[in-house]
Amino acid sequence: MSNSGHVRRELVLAICCMSMLIVGLDVTILNVALPSIQKEFDASVSGAQWTIDAYTLVIACLLMLAGSTGDRLGRRRTFQVGLLTFTIGSALCSVAPGLGWLIAFRMVQAVGGAMLNPVAMSIVTNVYTEPRERARAIGWWGGVAGVSIAGGPLVGGILVEAIDWRSVFWVNIPVGIAAIILTHKFVPESKAPHPRKIDPLGQLLMILTLGLLVFGIIEAPNHGWGSDLIIACFAGALACGGALVFWEARHPEPLIDLRFFRSPPFSGAAVVSVCAFVSLGGFLFLNTLYLQDVRGFSPLHAGVALLPMAALMMVFSPLSGKLIGRRGPRPSLIIGGIGVLAAGLVAALPTGEPSNARLFIAFALLGTGLGWANAAITNTAVSGMPREQAGVAAAVASTTRQLGSALGVAIIGSVIASHLTHIAAGPAFTSASRVSWAIIAFCGLTMLGVGGVTTGAWGRRRAKANAARMEERSRLEDGRAPALS
Repeated sequence: MSNSGHVRRELVLAICCMSMLIVGLDVTILNVALPSIQKEFDASVSGAQWTIDAYTLVIACLLMLAGSTGDRLGRRRTFQVGLLTFTIGSALCSVAPGLGWLIAFRMVQAVGGAMLNPVAMSIVTNVYTEPRERARAIGWWGGVAGVSIAGGPLVGGILVEAIDWRSVFWVNIPVGIAAIILTHKFVPESKAPHPRKIDPLGQLLMILTLGLLVFGIIEAPNHGWGSDLIIACFAGALACGGALVFWEARHPEPLIDLRFFRSPPFSGAAVVSVCAFVSLGGFLFLNTLYLQDVRGFSPLHAGVALLPMAALMMVFSPLSGKLIGRRGPRPSLIIGGIGVLAAGLVAALPTGEPSNARLFIAFALLGTGLGWANAAITNTAVSGMPREQAGVAAAVASTTRQLGSALGVAIIGSVIASHLTHIAAGPAFTSASRVSWAIIAFCGLTMLGVGGVTTGAWGRRRAKANAARMEERSRLEDGRAPALS
């Protein structure tokens, strides 16, 4: 390993982490600005939910397509187009004249964001070929994810306090431009030797499934859970989801390779990822509203109050990556599940308005749990998968994160909207808050159980056998030895 080659790999990792930084920031940075946006545009709780979920939902719907597009057309090229689109979308968001325009421009941002994370992860996994070095790189990736996602509320609070809510989008523009230039200079182009073709029906069914599900959850408090519209949304999501599985299982080159899910660690990582990011997305939506509209905190004070969660998530993500390199993902997943479960129980079980000390403990426990789980999710998802489909495998992991965030905002936002129409201190919001924290506790319990079972000896044996079957099928289908890069 030459020193110049090592330096170049580290530069590639840094550039890819820059994309993770801006995309992750925009998952959470807007949360602390929601009360300001609601006041300026006279938005309801559901309007605030759509401001967040328009971004995460579009990313979740398009990540699989973006991953396979990068494998086919070139990862560097796709990465640069994503950076450009994301930067333009950020500029448009900063000048949005109304809530509808802001939601639409957030979707433009998301189209670019969808091209970044899975493609960047694919670039990293193809540059770092040695397992321990790859685990270390993924640990740093997870650390940046923790910094960006957890640090978003603090950065947002500072910008909203110092300027206004529109400034939260300005930070993306110089970073995006710098990343475009550096990508052109340092990131090598790579493609999958035999990438999958585009699966338009699978993509459409995925968009309909996730879109109908999230729309039904968000709009249910406004229309009634038993209304014809909401029942039709859930029935449509179920039908489209069933059709998606049926189609993908029979398609020769599916959007989602269902064979990945025969590996218990991979399936377990998907479940753990959804639960972890339901917790994070719901937590941020709940508490940025609570701290400002109920406690009366300023945007900056609210961002500072979330620092225990943010700081511990940042600290433990890279430590988790190091532990994974030595012991595998199981210890990190178990610690993560325990942390999220404990946070939910500490905040949900005692009655009455939570004290500052109890909030601090709950926030710290949640950050600890999410920090330990985050790197383990990514490592488990990409390990043991054919490297020539790295973009698709990484996109599944990223999709589950974005889906979890979207569902967290939708579910906990609907819990709040079902209890009250205007955010204010009182027993109604206290009740909604306790239910929301109980949901987070359930997510932690699921993370603990699923993560522990699927990464044990049984899960590892099944994963190894599934990887061998996938490699053998690749040889039979392509008439070649499996590609190594």
